[in-house]
Amino acid sequence: MSSYRRFGIFAVPQGEFYRAGADWLGWDSVAGRSVPHPAVADLPREISAMTATPRKYGFHGTIKPPFRLADGMTEAALRAATAALCQSLAPVTLPELVLRRLGGFVAVVPAKRSEALAELAAEAVSGLDLFRAPPSEAELARRRKAGLSDRQEALLAQWGYPYVLEEFRFHLTLTDHLGTEAEAVTDRLGAQFAPVLPAPFPIDSLCLMGEDDAGMFHLVHRYTLSG
Repeated sequence: MSSYRRFGIFAVPQGEFYRAGADWLGWDSVAGRSVPHPAVADLPREISAMTATPRKYGFHGTIKPPFRLADGMTEAALRAATAALCQSLAPVTLPELVLRRLGGFVAVVPAKRSEALAELAAEAVSGLDLFRAPPSEAELARRRKAGLSDRQEALLAQWGYPYVLEEFRFHLTLTDHLGTEAEAVTDRLGAQFAPVLPAPFPIDSLCLMGEDDAGMFHLVHRYTLSG
């Protein structure tokens, strides 16, 4: 049995970059506690009103999307398998990060797509898939509301999530969907995050994260990539 209802594999930054992201969201997933938002002038809404969904996950980039444990699987076995996987995976370095508007969202993303990172994520998705319970019909219906392509539908059926493998796009989400307000928030956050965006940005560890009964994600363990 586990005290967490879902698990995920995330790339969680460290240092000043992590601190800025966690403070902005108002949730420190590493420490497992709420933190005060920073003072940022000229925003269209209160920060708490713009960050409700990403706050739950903490400041992170998804590598293997959250999943419920399959029948017969345990947290202890997942921990051991994640440790073994990370021992076989090499670190990845992203030369540059940028803060961008992604549709109506604001996120930090690589300046250029990294095939090495996409391959790492694919290894995590496939290598730990035996631990993933199939998504419920409600979960499938929620994913399909986005209007999936045929390939995304196939990925959803096989892996429980439509944006994996060649559809994977690494991003560290900072806001909910903001619509027309996204442009102004992107400008303000660009200035806020410019001093802490690492260049290069090494991904030398992956984090097993657990979701509590309130829907908040916590660090279970950080594993060094030592392949």
